[in-house]
Amino acid sequence: MAGKMVTTSILQTLVAMGLNALRERIVMPRLVNRDYEDMITGAKKGSTVNVAVPAAVAVRSVTPDVVPPATSAVTPTSVPVTLSQWNEAPFIMDDKGINQVDAGILPMQASEAIKSLANTIDQYLWGFYKKFYGYAGVAGTTPFATDVSAYLDARKFANAQLMDPDPRWMLIDEVAEANALGLRAFQDASFRGDTEGIVNGTIGRKLGANWVMTQNVPTHTKGGEDGNYVINNGTIIVGTTTITVDGGTGTILEGDIFTLAGDTQTYVVISTVGGGTVTSITFAPGLKIETVNEYALTFKSGGPQNLLLHREAIAFAMAPLAEQKLLGGEGVSVAIDEESGLSLRLEITRQYKQYQWAWDALYGAAVIRKEYGVRIAG
Repeated sequence: MAGKMVTTSILQTLVAMGLNALRERIVMPRLVNRDYEDMITGAKKGSTVNVAVPAAVAVRSVTPDVVPPATSAVTPTSVPVTLSQWNEAPFIMDDKGINQVDAGILPMQASEAIKSLANTIDQYLWGFYKKFYGYAGVAGTTPFATDVSAYLDARKFANAQLMDPDPRWMLIDEVAEANALGLRAFQDASFRGDTEGIVNGTIGRKLGANWVMTQNVPTHTKGGEDGNYVINNGTIIVGTTTITVDGGTGTILEGDIFTLAGDTQTYVVISTVGGGTVTSITFAPGLKIETVNEYALTFKSGGPQNLLLHREAIAFAMAPLAEQKLLGGEGVSVAIDEESGLSLRLEITRQYKQYQWAWDALYGAAVIRKEYGVRIAG
């Protein structure tokens, strides 16, 4: 019987060994804000928690009087974090594989399935880079080849955007890290704070951020716009987040970064109207200067998107999945990793002379503060 062959100890062995593999392959889930997980009621797809974002409060002068002045109401906004992602990584294992698990040997196929699910979670979180408008570096040029100016520019923009100073993470790909490790700025004791130099091949905390290398840094592919788009409005006031455009052709995609003539602020495209010829763009942040008709839009090229990120930029939540067993031949086990909080369920079902093993995870995330991320082009 399947219930006898697939014992609880085998399940727990594979779950525990799987979490070790998972922990080595992901970065983002360990860095972002996970404080809202306990507020989600129900462990089903679509469950949501609304994260409140406080509204600005105006300051006024005090003038004593017998009648107190009226106080303006404030309307805090909220950002929903929804468990919208439910993924599984299934594979087939024969009885020999079961014996390997029982002997304490993690089958290679199980390791690959765990790796695939882990990377899916990590890449899902990385996809939120498209929401950040802060931008430093030069597209097509790997940063840190000669100095740390790309990071210092990103830090300057982060400070201008009022990003809290701690905790900040500098997430870079393997090519940018190779450049950074060669800089005397990171090797000298005056920067490192010790005399040991780079012994373990990691940069660590430098210049106000924790530097981490990850192979999952995404590459942004910009739209095919022809470089001729201009504003097609009259005078546009500060704070506007949607403009009409004309004069150009080609697609403009979510996550594209652009600047406006006479404005040093970088803006990120949230959405557009029109396909091959775009007629309007919604973007963030709101316009920093007043603009007029025919102001030109200049778009940044694509490439790797290294990221200076604050913990509060993204809220991430995972839900533990049920361990219910409806049939005697089923094997189900759930493990929560105490270090990262990742919750994975392993479900085993007996088929014809073999078992299907399926790891699954239920999770969701949202950008809470667009100001808390700065992209560094590579």
